[in-house]
Amino acid sequence: MIATVTLNPSLDEHIMVDGLVVDETNRWLKRQRYAGGKGIDVSRAIHEMGGVSIAYGFSGGATGRAVEILLDKEGVLFNFTPVQEETRTNFIITDTKTNQQTRISAPGPHISTNALQRFRKKLRTIRPSPELLVLGGSVPPGVPASIYYDIITGAKGFGVRTILDSAGQWLEEGIKAKPYLIKPNVREAEVLLKRELPSEEAIIEAALDLGEMGIEVTVISRGKEGIIASTKGRLFKAVSPPVKVSSAVGAGDCTIAGLALKLAYGEPLIEACRLAVAMGTAAVLTPGTELCHRADVERLLPQIKVWELPVRQRAKASFPASN
Repeated sequence: MIATVTLNPSLDEHIMVDGLVVDETNRWLKRQRYAGGKGIDVSRAIHEMGGVSIAYGFSGGATGRAVEILLDKEGVLFNFTPVQEETRTNFIITDTKTNQQTRISAPGPHISTNALQRFRKKLRTIRPSPELLVLGGSVPPGVPASIYYDIITGAKGFGVRTILDSAGQWLEEGIKAKPYLIKPNVREAEVLLKRELPSEEAIIEAALDLGEMGIEVTVISRGKEGIIASTKGRLFKAVSPPVKVSSAVGAGDCTIAGLALKLAYGEPLIEACRLAVAMGTAAVLTPGTELCHRADVERLLPQIKVWELPVRQRAKASFPASN
């Protein structure tokens, strides 16, 4: 079983309009609602592929209940900690005329000290222990920036491997606990390492450098150019065939789900990369915040190219020292 943590879940409202006009009344063509948040998306994608996952996080008010109902309708297991304030709502507006997409995200509810303590207790008492614990997304008000560091350290105490997919200060703090796997995109890796990554060679060096920081598996996602993955001095590259992009929302979360589905049960990283890219690519075929469909993933899998890259002699790693 794979458990996921979404500290800042959302109800995602996807609205499609035919020609968005500023300062005018716009009428929507279609409206869809999804349970959102990185960890929740990972659980949903795992469920779509026939895997078993349970989502942990916070839920508040009528919006939180709407998220729970949507997950229940999909058959996705969850165990949320109730909070007083309302779960946030995010809006995704797609203009079908220009194929442009605008996302409006809310900060999320304030999490009380009591609610955070109850949430931590739930994580400590997950039974049976998960094969992997996936942590992802932003952190709501009231939750310390060190939360991912704390969860990863606690999971290690129980022998549970962790995957961290976040950004900014939350990623910086989290990697100090040395999670099993991280998956920054190129921009997130640049911020983390405080240097530009203008080429594939630079991205490879970044992945190897992060490995030397104690991260067992580093995966750097590159959009349509696929992923670069490193582990224990070995390198892999995976790319998909060209596809028509409908929406990139959720593609990274589906990539994480593919990695987790394979690595949780001891399969080789090269095969995890293949499924990850197939699931991430399948996600961009769907509109709004809709995730990958199993039929698309199975169709794409034979078309994913994965190979091991040679590792050249390297100079000493050049990443910022931790405090």
